[in-house]
Amino acid sequence: MRQYFSFGLLLCALLFTSCKQEIKETKTIPESPKTDTTTESPKKPLSPHTSTMAMIGGAHIHIDYSSPGVRDRMIFGGLLAYDQVWQAGAHMATWLETDKDLIIDGQELPAGKYGFFTIPSKNEWTIIFNSNWDQHGKDEYDEKDDVIRFEVTPIISDEITEHLEYKVSQVSKNEGTIALAWEKVSISFNFKVKQ
Repeated sequence: MRQYFSFGLLLCALLFTSCKQEIKETKTIPESPKTDTTTESPKKPLSPHTSTMAMIGGAHIHIDYSSPGVRDRMIFGGLLAYDQVWQAGAHMATWLETDKDLIIDGQELPAGKYGFFTIPSKNEWTIIFNSNWDQHGKDEYDEKDDVIRFEVTPIISDEITEHLEYKVSQVSKNEGTIALAWEKVSISFNFKVKQ
């Protein structure tokens, strides 16, 4: 009888221990990490602030602008109406700074900092360097502050430049080009560093 009782106790102890281990094991299973839906990664700006620069003929040329995207929109003649002043970028007016006098379209642009504006049209663009470089968009644009103005012919491409892009490139020792491209349109003009 004692043997049956001992065997029964031993069996109960084994069952109890094995159940206890199962419970312990289920408790030690790691939980899947919880995702916090309240924090989102910061969004990229739609018109990132950027700049381009070059040294040409001893002159440091610097263009500072915000670069809007096309985002499946018709830009020229659509989002931007033809024959109206445009700050040639997004947000603040695009500006150009040169530490030496430049000759552009036969006109002198003295060393300094200038708002860069354009008047796009279908067949011809007006390029404007304005003494009021620090303004939001074209809010304070005034033609009386224009330093030089001239016309260029736009080049139309089949390929789209998604984000507005400026380039300053060297042509020869003292000459360069300034180019703008966005959507299917690009423009460029030459300048010479005054010696």
